[in-house]
Amino acid sequence: MAWSCWARLCSREVLSGRRCRGHRFTLYTQQRNGFKRVPQKTEPRKPDQETGSKPYKSSLSPPVQETILYTSSPSLKRLVKPFFFTIGFTGCAFGSAAIWQYEYLKSRVQNYFDEARADWMDKLRPQKNGDFRKQVNKWWNSLSEGQRTVTGIIAANVFVFCLWRIPSMQRTMITYFTSNPASRVLCSPMLLSTFSHFSLFHMAANMYVLWSFSSSIVSLLGREQFIAVYLSAGVISTFVSYVSKVTTGRFGPSLGASGAIMTVLAAVCTKMPEAKLAIILLPMFTFTAGNALKAIIAMDTAGLVLGWKFFDHAAHLGGALFGIWYVTYGHELIWKNREPLVKAWHEMRSKSRGKGGGGSH
Repeated sequence: MAWSCWARLCSREVLSGRRCRGHRFTLYTQQRNGFKRVPQKTEPRKPDQETGSKPYKSSLSPPVQETILYTSSPSLKRLVKPFFFTIGFTGCAFGSAAIWQYEYLKSRVQNYFDEARADWMDKLRPQKNGDFRKQVNKWWNSLSEGQRTVTGIIAANVFVFCLWRIPSMQRTMITYFTSNPASRVLCSPMLLSTFSHFSLFHMAANMYVLWSFSSSIVSLLGREQFIAVYLSAGVISTFVSYVSKVTTGRFGPSLGASGAIMTVLAAVCTKMPEAKLAIILLPMFTFTAGNALKAIIAMDTAGLVLGWKFFDHAAHLGGALFGIWYVTYGHELIWKNREPLVKAWHEMRSKSRGKGGGGSH
């Protein structure tokens, strides 16, 4: 999702055969919605029927196709697939997390004695000083469960960031790793764009916030539930951004993890409103988590109402409201009612093992 000023400019350069260069773009840390200068002149040209676009001429870039402002009916139809994708993906995410937790707890009991024996053998085995693997294990064991959980998410973001540096990947990245309701591909970018950053500063800021809140959110929800909430939050916040863009007619690509991270931040601040927070570069100024959340929601609400085009305020609000709703009501409605699914999974696994055991005799 989110930071899309550069994505619009980058897509123009890719279509005109030029390479994207990082120094062309101002760097920010928050999720953005696309913005552009008012076109000075528009040449009449037949719009592309597949992408729904028209030519656009600006002093900032060569003439390329820009998004047509759809009429009300066709635009709303473009939200049907994203809506069902959001519902289906969220259900699959929480269902998979419930099964994952069940399998993990069961395997943990089964492997208890094996791990104890491995630790005993490791103590008898002579240790090598300066062994790299030993140092990595020591560092890994020093992390909290939350920090270990988000390490994979951070690694995925770094990997996607590296893909943006490959010139031959630019078209693919713009198509699948930026979200836009006017795009030819609607559903998969809703998830993939939440792992996508073009600016190093943008990615570093988002990942720093995620790392900072990781211990609190994982201790609050648990590893499996957190993963389901985080992935669902990315898709839900993107869908809210889609709705806002279609409703207002302001189309443009977005990317970034800010929507999902806003869910994490809002969930922690809702459950621990008296916790003290501080700005990274201004640690002397502290404020409560509850006040911080109110300020963020107020700013994004104002940006959405007033039509600010600097950030993707709809995605921010979607992520924050989902985080507040989930820790207040969603946990009771979704996670605590996972038992029927887990029971059905257990029965299915038991039957499959019974058939496998019967066939072995």
